Parts: sequence; structure tokens; C-alpha cells
Amino acid sequence: MTLMPNLPNPGQLTRTDETVTYDARDLVVNGTKAEIVLDGQTYTLRITRAGKLILTK
Repeated sequence: MTLMPNLPNPGQLTRTDETVTYDARDLVVNGTKAEIVLDGQTYTLRITRAGKLILTK
């Protein structure tokens, strides 16, 4: 069973400007959450079962 159907393939993500694009599933390797640090502050990025992103401090 796939928890996140109908999500684009990372190879399909294209940009016309210089913006770097990351697939959230590449950041959330274990499938549930990843920690992101900015200026000493740690944030948690989670992917819900419905395929939504939640970023909390």
C-alpha cells in the first residue's frame, strides 16, 4: 500500500529560475520526519499520511 499516491516523481520537478528544488521524501528518509537546523534553531519537517507537509519549531 502506498501512503502518498499521485505525487510527482522528483525527476519531473523542473524550474525556470535558479531556485533549488528538493523532493520532501528525499529529506524525510525514514518516511516520517526530518530535522532541519537554521541559525541554531531546530525545525521538524513531517509528511502526514495524507501527503501534506508540516514544519514545526
